[in-house]
Amino acid sequence: MNKDNLRILLVEDHPFQLKATQCLLESYGFNQLITTDCAQGAVTKMLGADKPFDILLCDQCLPDISGIELVKFASQRGMIRQAILLSSLTAAELDRIEDMAIAHDLPLLGYLIKPLKQDEFIQLLTSSPLKNSAQKNNNNPSRKPTNTATNFI
Repeated sequence: MNKDNLRILLVEDHPFQLKATQCLLESYGFNQLITTDCAQGAVTKMLGADKPFDILLCDQCLPDISGIELVKFASQRGMIRQAILLSSLTAAELDRIEDMAIAHDLPLLGYLIKPLKQDEFIQLLTSSPLKNSAQKNNNNPSRKPTNTATNFI
């Protein structure tokens, strides 16, 4: 995987979690990282981007809308290729979110329970079907999403 070409948008409303996740990503060589603390900020960044983000890494419980709603919004408009939700919700709540993602054919790569386990987090990021196509996709200015399989952990 060429981590330098994988474009990630990180949306996390808790300052400590945002900084910790950002540092973790940067320590593993993910250099094209944009961060924001709310869905409105994420939409602004996506609208200003010249191409879709490869991965939307998003807290499920944001102050303005839920993470899954942001994934749906961004996916329907071709602003992202895949998403990973971060959450401290219960397994039952996450199962309902997973069902919603399947019902709406959302490009959800998976979800991770907070606090993040470093190995699981990096494994999920590097298992993305985009890993072999990040460079190719970044050379294509099209805002259309790619067709990728939805894999849940």
